[in-house]
Amino acid sequence: MSKVLIIGAGGVGRVTTFKCAQHPEVFSGILLASRTQSKCDVIAKDIKSQLGYENIQTATVDADNVPQLVELIRSYGPELIINVALPYQDLTIMDACLETGVNYLDTANYEPKDEAKFEYSWQWAYQDRFREKGLLAVLGCGFDPGVTGVFTARAAKHFFDEIHYLDIVDANAGDHGKAFATNFNPEINIREVTQKGRYWENGEWVETEPHEIMQVLNYPDIGPKNSYVIYHEELESLVKNFPTLKRARFWMTFGDEYLTHLRVIQNIGMAGIEPVMHQGVPIIPLEFLKSVLPDPGDLGKNYTGQTSIGCRIRGVKDGAEKTYYIWNNCSHEAAYQETGTQGISYTTGVPAMTGAMMMLTGKWTGVGVKNVEEFNPDPFLEALAKHGLPWHEKENVDLEF
Repeated sequence: MSKVLIIGAGGVGRVTTFKCAQHPEVFSGILLASRTQSKCDVIAKDIKSQLGYENIQTATVDADNVPQLVELIRSYGPELIINVALPYQDLTIMDACLETGVNYLDTANYEPKDEAKFEYSWQWAYQDRFREKGLLAVLGCGFDPGVTGVFTARAAKHFFDEIHYLDIVDANAGDHGKAFATNFNPEINIREVTQKGRYWENGEWVETEPHEIMQVLNYPDIGPKNSYVIYHEELESLVKNFPTLKRARFWMTFGDEYLTHLRVIQNIGMAGIEPVMHQGVPIIPLEFLKSVLPDPGDLGKNYTGQTSIGCRIRGVKDGAEKTYYIWNNCSHEAAYQETGTQGISYTTGVPAMTGAMMMLTGKWTGVGVKNVEEFNPDPFLEALAKHGLPWHEKENVDLEF
């Protein structure tokens, strides 16, 4: 049994904390910390009353402040830090882990706050320091990135000699009843989906205009949805760890109304991340927009429908070409009933807990900085299905590509 420090009290933090508290045989104590302790207190109160889990504490911490983080870690003595704060804070939390000798897990790769760009280079640069300290840092253990990498590892281990084509497909067929809302932090969400698209083909990256490539894809129990090629961080690690890939793409569904709102937001400058002056005060447009948009953590109550996220893979086995599709569908209603959050938060928080469980029970071991697809996928996927996200797979099906 081990104590963990969870940093971040948004929707994902709520799910991660709930799921850890469901398994006291692994997580003997939880400290939940964020910049706003009152948010942590609400989650802790709900967990105590709904699950009867008492060994949970809360704290205030500025995750941008390494000395504050170090002081908190040393005062509590966790075996693992689960980082579900903002991606801007990955490096400071990793620095604090190195200083205190504690293992690390996150769900999304680092982004510099002043540039709409995400890549693993900043975190991969910590490789030698984590090795020298004998510590393990697991990167990107949400769903995508996260489960999609583990899905790919399962395909490589059990179904293919070589994987040649990988298409990650992400559909949200839910309805939250709002004219426009983002399913996770608006700053991160809008920055992500308004970037230029990028995919891997024949040994190089191919860049596209935002939402330039669209195809109608059919999703299990959902049906046809307009799906667009965007860039997503797990592509960077997957093409590195599976060098036989000839092409790797990431597809996400967007409704026409959502895309119209995005275009307006961009056209009027509200997606900007550079300060502008307003009545003599510098403000960042995207941060202001975040303050007036619905809180993603409040969407769950009226959210209907489901998500469907998976990997469609083509390659060879024993000299013959074959196809493989592995996916999970998650109900927004069921997620809310269990944890009080919508399905997007649920599909990120459950894998975060599962990855932490793998580390604390010795099923994922090692030192250095690693992405999830570098570990044995079998115990993770067995636990994932058992703890809320069952998955399905089919061989030799039409991948629609």
